[in-house]
Amino acid sequence: MFVSRRARAIIHADLDAFFASVEQRDDPRLRGRPVIVGGGVVLAASYEARACGVRSGMGGRRARELCPDAIVVPARFDAYVAASRAVFAILEDAAPAVERISIDEAFLDVTGLERISGTPAQIGARLRREVRERVGLPISVGVATSKHVAKVASAAAKPDGLLVVEPGRELAFLHPLPVERLWGVGPATTERLHRHGIVTVADVARMDETTLMGIVGRAAGRRLHALANDRDRRPVRRDGRRRSVGAQSALGRRPHTPAELDEVVVGLIDRVARRMRAAGRIGRTVVLRLRFADYTRATRSRTLARPTQATRPLLSAARGLVAATRPAIERRGLTLVGFSVTNLEEVVGGVQLELPLDGPAGLELDLALDGIRERFGAGAVRRARLLEAGDGYAPLLMPFDREERAR
Repeated sequence: MFVSRRARAIIHADLDAFFASVEQRDDPRLRGRPVIVGGGVVLAASYEARACGVRSGMGGRRARELCPDAIVVPARFDAYVAASRAVFAILEDAAPAVERISIDEAFLDVTGLERISGTPAQIGARLRREVRERVGLPISVGVATSKHVAKVASAAAKPDGLLVVEPGRELAFLHPLPVERLWGVGPATTERLHRHGIVTVADVARMDETTLMGIVGRAAGRRLHALANDRDRRPVRRDGRRRSVGAQSALGRRPHTPAELDEVVVGLIDRVARRMRAAGRIGRTVVLRLRFADYTRATRSRTLARPTQATRPLLSAARGLVAATRPAIERRGLTLVGFSVTNLEEVVGGVQLELPLDGPAGLELDLALDGIRERFGAGAVRRARLLEAGDGYAPLLMPFDREERAR
């Protein structure tokens, strides 16, 4: 039994195929069917679609080729945010320390709660049951003595499962697994390790750390060697104030024109700025993260003269960062772009508006639009350049037939 007072008890809870599961929950016609969320790029795929080889970040055309029977639905971020809030309310009732990793996963420290809430396995089982009954979604749970092993365990438990790695059994659990199960090992690192005959986690654990650092780099080598040997004492940190606010988008592998890329940039910065205003934060540094078609990555940043939460100055900085990296993008291709704003500060006593030396920053307009979206939904107001055919909008002077008008 998992009752040692000396061992930590960490739970990793991860919603299964989150966006797709919300769609299947809300539309009974989609249940048991292959579902793809997002048309141009796959944002999420149900397990029925994953069985055909569809994966998040894949181009929509390729996904439909692999799974011609899939039902493609548009993303509904309002529904996903509402579902996430409901799930996290359950998680936060279960443990005093909950660390949010993303919209659909979190760590919980349940050490020492046996007399209050039961064993970690019982807590995990209860979480799964309550999320299913109260929110209507499947969630997989891993339980272990470290964050890394708990996360690997929840992945092994998917879909809709519970896996407990007993204290003292961590290495026996980890070592037979393929090396790509290690936290942070992506396709490029996996390929590099395979070229050197490193196939399992045990291969990494037995390897000399210096040799491993020579293959994947100093920082990555040190981290992977520690994880493969279960040296992970990172605590579960209670959710405090965010150190950054960000958003990213997978693009698929096809080439993208500058105009298409700019549309993605505008959409991401809109989302980041809106989240900053909702959280009452202002920020000074805009960070661009890119993943190229050859699986390499790049990070660039630009620090503003003064902190802001207005969309316009953040978008200007973001566009400048993209322009500076355009030669690399054109040469190597681009599969993912993300932005975050760091150097955050609390908004105290209101936001100092910028003087209109170069035109208004537009914060009043941003706040008015936020109010509309809060009341009527995120899709109530959208930038014209982000509209697509079939969104339910018709530009002026664009001809449309009676059926389209009826929509």
